[in-house]
Amino acid sequence: VNEEVSNVTCYDPSAGSGTLLMNLAHAIGEEKCTIYSQDISQKSSSLLRLNLILNNLVHSIQNIIQGNTILHPYHKDDNGKLTKFDYIVSNPPFKLDFSDYVADLDTKENHDRFFAGLPNVPKAAKDKMAIYPLFIQHIMHTLSEKGKAAIVVPTGFITAQSGIEKKIREKMVAEKMLSGVVSMPSNIFATTGTNVSILFLNKANKGDVVLIDASKLGTTVKEGKNQKTLLSSEEEQLIIDTFNNKVAKEDFSVVVSYEDIKAKNYSLSAGQYFEVKIDYVDITHEEFTAKLNGFEENLKGLFTESKVLEKEIENNLKGLRYE
Repeated sequence: VNEEVSNVTCYDPSAGSGTLLMNLAHAIGEEKCTIYSQDISQKSSSLLRLNLILNNLVHSIQNIIQGNTILHPYHKDDNGKLTKFDYIVSNPPFKLDFSDYVADLDTKENHDRFFAGLPNVPKAAKDKMAIYPLFIQHIMHTLSEKGKAAIVVPTGFITAQSGIEKKIREKMVAEKMLSGVVSMPSNIFATTGTNVSILFLNKANKGDVVLIDASKLGTTVKEGKNQKTLLSSEEEQLIIDTFNNKVAKEDFSVVVSYEDIKAKNYSLSAGQYFEVKIDYVDITHEEFTAKLNGFEENLKGLFTESKVLEKEIENNLKGLRYE
């Protein structure tokens, strides 16, 4: 949050105990924002209410709702339409079994919200159903006219070649509401082994988009039985400065237009835009001649050897008899 803001709304549709919301409120100023949330867990929602009390955000306690955001989004305006928020943060669940209510989502009211479509229910491995694309669509739908959002997604989302994921990226580009993507190092979160990227939306960004590959940053440490990657404060600052200033750094970041993204089949992976480097070495005429002569000698030797082998094979064949 760079610019001076006041009286803004902040929302997390999968809030948990509200870590992301607390960080956001702190960056804006607790007295300048109102918090809204929804989470399926009663325990997490209770923890979030406690978090609000501890963080001078008591005025938002009534907006902390326990419930299923995808099936029954709670926050609505006076006309019964979903509330639009200025800032949205979310680290949604990536996969879970929601097969029992997918059919219930196919309603007229949800047609615009889930514009890219609903997933098919698989016959097996229902617990592997990707629910995060529904959260991304919900966030895009509930972002105010100049709204901004930060969403943690599995890195596979940014390059998926078809399906709901690709349709979502197409809409982000078509409506020019993308600010950029930061691909994070593996094991950056203790709770997931999945490689993640952070997707930044900004309804007001009609210009260039920043794509950062931060996957090589960080130091690996042991945390119990698991490995975790920690970013130093300098590395965090490097990511923030590169993103905010839209800086292109070799093998780290690129600044691309919406047209560039369209031309690359809507890929949001920085690596796909890095230039392929070919190293040229200047050599003198004498060095060139010496190299060429070396190649010629080598080739003559190989040809001679080849002739000897041919002769040997020929003689061996003549020696074969039918017994």
